[in-house]
Amino acid sequence: MVRGKTELKRIENATSRQVTFSKRRSGLLKKAFELSVLCDAEVALIVFSPKGKLYEFSSSSTNKTIERYQKNEKSLGRLNRKLTDQLTTEHLKEEVATMTRKLEFLEDSKRKLLGHGLESSTFDELQKVEEQLEKSLSNIRARKNLLFKEQIAQLKEEEKILLKENVDLKKKCQVLPLTLTPVPLVEKDVERQIMEVETELFIGLPETRKSSYCPNLNTLPTLL
Repeated sequence: MVRGKTELKRIENATSRQVTFSKRRSGLLKKAFELSVLCDAEVALIVFSPKGKLYEFSSSSTNKTIERYQKNEKSLGRLNRKLTDQLTTEHLKEEVATMTRKLEFLEDSKRKLLGHGLESSTFDELQKVEEQLEKSLSNIRARKNLLFKEQIAQLKEEEKILLKENVDLKKKCQVLPLTLTPVPLVEKDVERQIMEVETELFIGLPETRKSSYCPNLNTLPTLL
């Protein structure tokens, strides 16, 4: 009969799991022994059961094999780090060279845009420089026009606010009544005005001249 393929997953039944562990462990130890004998290889095998029991096999000594493994791992680690450092250094050198070329290209382009170093330029290179300048000017003009439009819009908004404030002030001036506030007169000014209004009436000759007259108004005065 053909043996069925076993699905690799944890066996849920504890009894079946223990039986399978015992069988596979024995087969694994047997294969390790055969490998060490047939190939003259240094083999060390360590297995812990689900309950923590240790099973091991070593063709010489487990501790010596582990020490050899650790030394070899350190050597491999140093070798890997060295290779990594070399690769990193080479990569950095390549990046530096690439950045240097880009910087030189940008400097050359900058000089050409400023009108310098055009003697060695070909017609196609000059054509590209001209197109780049025209594109830059177009972008500058577009940005400048946008700023002008924004300023104009801002000024229009301020104008609307000022016009509204002007209308409100006019309305307030029309609503307020016109009142006259009497100005109080000073006491001396009042007396002065009264004296200017009052006058004295004298009948007859001045007192400084000697004259005789009758007290009767119907008779004429007799001069001496």
